[in-house]
Amino acid sequence: MTDHLTKVAYKTVQNSKTYFSLAHKSISTQLLKTFAPTRESQTNPISPQLLMLIRERLDRLIETDWKDAESGVYPTDLLFDHPWEDFLRHYPLLCLDMPQVWMRSQQHKHQEFASDIDTTSYPAYYLQNFHHQTDGYLSENSANLYDLQVELLFNGSADAMRRRILAPLKRSLNSWSGLPQNQVRILDVACGTGRTLKFLRGMLPKAALFGIDLSPAYLRKANEILSQIPGELPQLSQANAEEMPYRDNYFHGVTSVFLFHELPANTRQTVINECFRVLQPGGSLTLCDSIQVSDSPELKEVMENFPQIFHEPYYRHYIQDDLVHRLETAGFTDIQTETHFMSKYWTARKPHLSE
Repeated sequence: MTDHLTKVAYKTVQNSKTYFSLAHKSISTQLLKTFAPTRESQTNPISPQLLMLIRERLDRLIETDWKDAESGVYPTDLLFDHPWEDFLRHYPLLCLDMPQVWMRSQQHKHQEFASDIDTTSYPAYYLQNFHHQTDGYLSENSANLYDLQVELLFNGSADAMRRRILAPLKRSLNSWSGLPQNQVRILDVACGTGRTLKFLRGMLPKAALFGIDLSPAYLRKANEILSQIPGELPQLSQANAEEMPYRDNYFHGVTSVFLFHELPANTRQTVINECFRVLQPGGSLTLCDSIQVSDSPELKEVMENFPQIFHEPYYRHYIQDDLVHRLETAGFTDIQTETHFMSKYWTARKPHLSE
């Protein structure tokens, strides 16, 4: 009975997030049409049948999230881990920021940053107003609004999609079952505001967690979030994933969520090569990113619309890219893929030297 009530409560929360996100998008669209300069739409129309398919995929994602928690992959508490305080504080700020986002989108201004932001130490591909967001990933305001923006984008399912990396990662760690958990080292690449690390800590309360990101503002936000939970604080570093500040064969597991669609093609390969280098033989890599045409051809129109609506300069290439081949090129084996809602997952293993 308790499990049933918990499931009902979880689905009620998720449905409320979905309905709020849809209402936000509907109102925003109407305001945009009324007050913002217009231009001819270049997006594909989405049929009612396709919308129904998307809803079905969302329902399956939520059911999978519940089943993983119910089976003990991670605590059910994680299902209710929503930053409500941040929502109440930052949603009004997000609304106030929307006119700038709209104007930037209409005027095709994709590389605008506040005058006090030093952009000299970042790779050129990173200096973008991804999603048209103010200051890209390089300001405190951007870091404060990011998680809320992504939740609204994915109709309240972003955390459920992030949690899909937990089950395959936990399975891969079975090969290290004889190792005390506090000696297990996990790295989250492009950790952003620390949401994935927070879920990793919930599943692995004693593991040594590490995170790297290019943005000092996002790392400060991650430190703020992660310092509020029990357990050892993850070790966060400002670093480029193309050249990670770790020795060879160091980590038992590496994760990365929503990074690769924002990387140029050659950089994707470089980052995968680095993940291979820092993993111990027998260690695993678990990736989460957008669906691709190869696995979800029925959603091709949605994928083609995404870079039209949001500024995602590398997305068109990404949805056609063969990441399995890239993983094999780096040396990974036992590669598996799966999809959940609008996201795709790769798990891969670094072979032992004797293999």
